[in-house]
Parts: sequence; structure tokens; C-alpha cells
Amino acid sequence: MTAEERLADRRERLILAAYALFASPGFHATTIERLCATARISNRAFYECFSGREALMRAVYDRCVEETLQSITKAIDQAPPNLDARIVAGITEYVRFVTADERRARIMHLEVRRAGDVLSGARQRAVMEFTKIIETSVGDLPVQLPSELHLLAIALIGAITELLIEWVVSEDPPSTEVIIKSAVHVFRRSFTR
Repeated sequence: MTAEERLADRRERLILAAYALFASPGFHATTIERLCATARISNRAFYECFSGREALMRAVYDRCVEETLQSITKAIDQAPPNLDARIVAGITEYVRFVTADERRARIMHLEVRRAGDVLSGARQRAVMEFTKIIETSVGDLPVQLPSELHLLAIALIGAITELLIEWVVSEDPPSTEVIIKSAVHVFRRSFTR
């Protein structure tokens, strides 16, 4: 391998180790030493890839968000061009994709908050990307839209986020079907009079 390939390999191994460890035992409980041991690299090699745990957490979170955005966009694009079909397709895919791997759900909805200020910018960018998906998914439909669509989209993202936090932290979590049904209900009521 070239030096560039070795660096890319180490970086990928660290991201995979962090994906598992940041989900459990969690961001604050995971040391750089434990990340390096799991990824089978030296501490020095860690700093060749990332400036610290926060930068690694940002990379893991950004990857989770990007994969989720791609999955949702595809589902909405394949849905019939009407409001209800897009609502159901987008929410169903979001919940299905995020909960298909509990680590992804924990990182995107719990650990990103626990990481605190170091990830607030990344989290805000993600909220804006999901907001854009909602706005563009309904913006081209022949329906009357709320005057404050942007703020409504942010509120709806908050609702689905809280439903998924409940799924992650609850001792007796609701089924994903119940989460989907609840979120679809909130979205439908928000876009109909």
C-alpha cells in the first residue's frame, strides 16, 4: 500500500471502531487508547488521521447523516408525486434506515447530543439538510403549503428526533411501526387543514 492508502485504511478502521464504541459505551466513555486498540493502530497513527475524539465523532456522525439522507432521498424520489405518498415514504425510510442498526440511531439521536458543543455545528447542518428534503419534497406539489414551511419542517424534524430518542433509551421501546405511524400522523396533520 502507498502511504496515502495506509492513511485511508487507518482512518476507515478508526471510523468503524468509533461507530461501535461511540454507540456503546458512548462518546464520553470511549478513550483514544480504546479506539486505537479496537482499530489496531497506534496512538500516533490516530493523530495522523484525526485531531481528536471530537473530529472522529464528527466524521462518524457526518457519515451516518449522509447515508441516511441518500436513503430518504431515494425513497421519496420513488414515491408517487403526491403529498401523502411522499410523507409516508420519507418517514418510513428514515425510521427503517436509522433503526436498522441501533448504533446509527444512538449516534445520530443520543450521542451527538451527549457530545455537546463540539458537535452542535454538525448537528445544525444535519437539521438543515433534513429540512431541505422536507421543503423540496412538498414544495413542487400542487398543494397549499403553510406560510412558514421552513419553521414547520424544523419542528417536524424535532418531533421525529424525539420519537427516535424514545426508541433508543426506553427500557420497553415502541415498535418502529408505532414510531412510523405516530410520525406520519404528525406530518399529515401539519400539512392538512
